[in-house]
Amino acid sequence: MAAVLGLIVGVVIGVFVKPDIPVVLQPYLPIMVVAALDALLGAARAYFERSFHDRVFVISFFANVLTATLLVFLGNQLGVGSQLQTAVIVVLGIRIFSNVSSIRRFIFRG
Repeated sequence: MAAVLGLIVGVVIGVFVKPDIPVVLQPYLPIMVVAALDALLGAARAYFERSFHDRVFVISFFANVLTATLLVFLGNQLGVGSQLQTAVIVVLGIRIFSNVSSIRRFIFRG
């Protein structure tokens, strides 16, 4: 419950404060958000499957965000940034939809 309350408070603060994102991080922000969403939905799936561990979630969250960001950064350095960004989005999108479908099946199955 505390995590949900913290998420709501964070979103409300973000809407009203309107933080400035450094120009250097702006190309990587969408990837970071999608990777974080993947980790969050993976944690929700693990919770429904009764295999959730907070340490695994924290490590997964930061590892997903860091790995996805580094892949896109490497792609930018090699001159293929848009292709690697698309690949990362596709892979994370597949994982997100897989997690959502598992959560949906669990909810409707009861």
